[in-house]
Amino acid sequence: MSAAGKTGETRTPADMTPIEMLAQRAGFEVEWQDAHKEMQRVPEATLRILLDKLGLPCGNAAQLKQSMAALDAELTGKKLPPLITAEVDRAIALPVSAAKSGVRYRIEMENGEVIDGRLTSPKGEAPLLSPISEPGYHTLVINDHRTTLAVAPSRCYTIDDAWRTLNGGDADAPPLWGVAAQVYGLRRTGDGGIGDFTALAALATQSAKRGGHALAISPMHAMFSAEPNKFSPYSPSSRLFLNVNHVDPAAVLGAPAARAAIEQAGVADELEALEALQLVDWPRAAKARLAVLRALFASFRNDRDTPFYKDFSAFVETGGRALEDHARFEALQAQQLETQGEGHWRNWPEDLRDPRSEAVATFADAHRDEVDFHLFTQWLAAKGLSHAQHAARDAGMAIGLVADLAVGCDSAGSHAWSYRDEMLTDVSIGAPPDLFNQAGQSWGLTTFSPRAMRTQGFSAFIDMLRCAFANAGGIRIDHILGLRRLWLVPEGESAKDGAYLRYPLEDLLRLIALESWRHRAIVVGEDLGTVPPGFTERLQEHGLLGIRVLWFERAEQGDGFKPPREWDSGVTATTTTHDLPTVTGWWRGEDIVWRSKIGQPMARADGLDAVEAALEERGEDRAHLWRAFQDAQIAPADVEAPDVDDAPVDEALAFVAATPAPLVTYPLEDLLALVDQPNLPGSIDEPPNWRRRLVKPVDELFLDDAFCDRLLAVDTARKRSVPSNDQDSSKRAD
Repeated sequence: MSAAGKTGETRTPADMTPIEMLAQRAGFEVEWQDAHKEMQRVPEATLRILLDKLGLPCGNAAQLKQSMAALDAELTGKKLPPLITAEVDRAIALPVSAAKSGVRYRIEMENGEVIDGRLTSPKGEAPLLSPISEPGYHTLVINDHRTTLAVAPSRCYTIDDAWRTLNGGDADAPPLWGVAAQVYGLRRTGDGGIGDFTALAALATQSAKRGGHALAISPMHAMFSAEPNKFSPYSPSSRLFLNVNHVDPAAVLGAPAARAAIEQAGVADELEALEALQLVDWPRAAKARLAVLRALFASFRNDRDTPFYKDFSAFVETGGRALEDHARFEALQAQQLETQGEGHWRNWPEDLRDPRSEAVATFADAHRDEVDFHLFTQWLAAKGLSHAQHAARDAGMAIGLVADLAVGCDSAGSHAWSYRDEMLTDVSIGAPPDLFNQAGQSWGLTTFSPRAMRTQGFSAFIDMLRCAFANAGGIRIDHILGLRRLWLVPEGESAKDGAYLRYPLEDLLRLIALESWRHRAIVVGEDLGTVPPGFTERLQEHGLLGIRVLWFERAEQGDGFKPPREWDSGVTATTTTHDLPTVTGWWRGEDIVWRSKIGQPMARADGLDAVEAALEERGEDRAHLWRAFQDAQIAPADVEAPDVDDAPVDEALAFVAATPAPLVTYPLEDLLALVDQPNLPGSIDEPPNWRRRLVKPVDELFLDDAFCDRLLAVDTARKRSVPSNDQDSSKRAD
């Protein structure tokens, strides 16, 4: 645990004000350690605002007393919480005040079995349930009170498990590799200017044929159909549904139906022009795509006796209230933007802010066709993503798609509207000031309230996990440090004026492990940045894979880079990420130049030109990296480092391939030796974030000798690398 965490837990009430005591009880870290290892104390004014946003007002003594009482009742009340997490084959402790020793209980198992027993406990300690050996969501009944027992396997589904599922037997997986792709940037003839699920399926199939076993993809979360200018995949409207801009109109209903829809919509020329662009023009492309889908829906809804319509109806029924809410939100937001110019649901008429209100139901009835259209587009999107995953598995991938789960969602979106009681409001998650962002970061995103998680039985978190796992062989959890704590900033305040809020890490890890096994999918946690001591080990204990990136793997002594053999093994490894420079871009210093262009702070105390100094330092790093390549016998010992314009891409790929990581993922940008990274954090329009497209269609990539040679080299190098032994294959769920 970090020093900040220790401080928050060991300070005595005598050292704290009443507001600080309430804040600590609610999970805020009143003191925290900054990037310079110095302790910082959160101002009371900030704590007061954040507590109010958490539903614990403390503006006066009466409010303070009421909030503390409410919090105590939740945390130590006499009622069992709606959900309790546990692990298989371990005794389950219940809250001391909620159940007494000697009381009889009944457990109704998911498989229909019933277990009867009597609580036991040493005097004054928590009463215990006997261990349960079957993972699942079971029901505990005590005195007619029913509580869900989420009993998790001891660890997530692993790469070894995926390999055994593919090949049978008990052999551990050999070192595997995969590709990482920005889906919007994929090209396909007839894609209308945005990468789609059909291009994704082709990439998966072709990668598998060359030995790839995973395809990590950019977030596929639902965006805003009425606001196509919002297109950052990490600022979605909802993490429960999909981005319909990636739908191939011909994929489900056939090419003739798609051609007829394009003709009816009158956008053939527009689609052709968009397809020829070097960058995605999101507003234009989304408008054209939706026009085609509307025309397709107009024809589709007229014949309800087809197998397609029956499949659609089943999809809607399975999606239930959450899917209906999302479709209603899409229709409502478009109407509110058109009539009132207002896209944020908190500024709508009060009766439209509540998804359960009569006004919303009346609107849905009056605009049934529009709501059904958005249900239809989600059906097409789910079919498309599911097809891509099946294509990956059918082509021989052990894992297949690795979906990306964003750390939060736009507070103006459908997720926040439909789950408003479970979400934080009027705050933004972000990061405190650090060595790279001296002003701190406020991402304009919201996420679940840990207080609501407990009181609502973690239902919203479980719903989100199931949607993430639904059409994938794995998920990557963005900023997984957020499972332990998140930096919250009051809306409208500076990013530095925030505080850390702790989350129930153990409960969340258990739920992730349980859903991982139920979906037979691996879990990767993006654990980059300032990681608290022991956090990575906790992840690995639960079978989650961390991430290691070439640029950050530095030797403990000196300025060099770690040799491959010293990289961690219970992780995935990669050359770079979407937020970091490509190998070519790093070698040239393009990221340094761009940061200067957009005005990111690069000041130096010595008065020297910051850009020149940074480029000079990068030159030294190039020499260190080349020496690491030589020491690893990847580059010839008697050859000097290449010129700045001749990046050693092949050597970088081989270097990462030689690590003991069980899975290495290679961004397409590096496999193609591209200069530009997909996103430059801290910038908006310059450079063009989330808009870059590949030069060639996916099928043509695999006709390019240089590209295919790189894949062959990667496959060969992985087969020569040292297998990981970190994932103990004996610890498996049944």
